[in-house]
Amino acid sequence: MMQSLWVKKDDLVQSEWHDSDVPVLADGQILLAVEKYALTANNITYAAVGDGFGYWNFFPTGDNEWGIVPVWGFANVVASENADIAVGERVYGYLPMASHLLVTPTNVQEGGFVDGAAHRQGLAIIYNQYHRLGQEESPLEAERAIFQPLFTTSFLIENFMRSNDWFGAEALLMTSASSKTALGLAMVTKNLSPTIKRIGLTSAGNKSFVEQSGLYDEVLTYDALSAADAAKPTVSVDFAGNGQLLDSIHKQYGAALKFSSLVGVTHISERGGADNIPGPKPEMFFAPTAAETLMKEIGPAAFRAQVDDQFSAFVAGATAYLQIERLDGLEALKSAYLAMLANEVAPSRGLMCHLG
Repeated sequence: MMQSLWVKKDDLVQSEWHDSDVPVLADGQILLAVEKYALTANNITYAAVGDGFGYWNFFPTGDNEWGIVPVWGFANVVASENADIAVGERVYGYLPMASHLLVTPTNVQEGGFVDGAAHRQGLAIIYNQYHRLGQEESPLEAERAIFQPLFTTSFLIENFMRSNDWFGAEALLMTSASSKTALGLAMVTKNLSPTIKRIGLTSAGNKSFVEQSGLYDEVLTYDALSAADAAKPTVSVDFAGNGQLLDSIHKQYGAALKFSSLVGVTHISERGGADNIPGPKPEMFFAPTAAETLMKEIGPAAFRAQVDDQFSAFVAGATAYLQIERLDGLEALKSAYLAMLANEVAPSRGLMCHLG
């Protein structure tokens, strides 16, 4: 029997574990048993913008009203009709909140493969790639699953800004500064664009955590935005999705705001409400497109090497302020999803959900 956590697409709080038969393998296919996955605000973004960006299409339920939230994690090959992939292998990649996933490997190489399932054609390649890991666990797997998908976005945002000479700005303002993507962006900027001042906006409850990270030059609470230097040319990267906050940022900086980027949706209940804001029109940053563009420019190997170099440094520092927590059992996993959805998970907690 296979279990999947189904979520109502237009009411994400409605969620239930759904039982179904384990699929029968066709020639060339493999069956993955999901071992563990990371749960972050990134997964909530996948659900919140699932229709607009196609995230519901990766793991369809067969019912248009219900979807399965994608996650990043590790799985074991438990059945194989593919001559190149053996039972017992472990893989890392894009998985459903479910016990199993049927995959049709194509372009099988020593380091990985691509799921060639018909329904995944035309979807972003970055989500269809799976990394082959052999049979043994490797160090820092939890950190990889929790941070790496988000960190790649962080890396790409910095690369985009630097490629555009930071639009003439001298400072970078980040909302939801306690979020993992913001922390990653702050670190990459610190390393690769050290002349850019890094300013983090966060809630009063998360201020000490953000300061403890040591990645920001200045940390302000949301109600202290007026204390920011509005004369300094600045770019903003909004991870919060709060329309009123975005409006306040644009009004605070006026002509000094050189570029306004929207990334993800952290506070999904407060998104919207920023239709007629002054200054530059906010532009949505879509990481898969940026990744494909950069890969074409420098090649996949160089892209991965650059990301990995920065990621290693980030993980080394993150262990000082992130506590990995293991969660087991279907009810615990559902409760964790609901807590993340309600923005009730402290940023210092890194959640690893175990099914195996």
